[in-house]
Amino acid sequence: MADAAPSPAHDEAAQRNIINRLRRAQGQLAAVTAAVEAGAPCRDVVQQLAAVSKALDRAGFLVISTALKECLTEPESEDAPSAEELEKLFLSLA
Repeated sequence: MADAAPSPAHDEAAQRNIINRLRRAQGQLAAVTAAVEAGAPCRDVVQQLAAVSKALDRAGFLVISTALKECLTEPESEDAPSAEELEKLFLSLA
């Protein structure tokens, strides 16, 4: 899907925001791995895991929010997810 051209309604700022959130989560996950390898206290590891989880959740919600905005601006687009599909995606993160 990386070769697909973005739709006219595609929000490049939202995409950058999503990528930044995912990179932040990736860095946090690397820190969790390093902490576990170093034998860090349980409290520290769990706090870092919570940060990773929150970063991933925010990225996921932003993906869904962006898709919803695109559906509203281009409801006839063939790649636009249905309302039911968006609901399932949202609930999978909740």
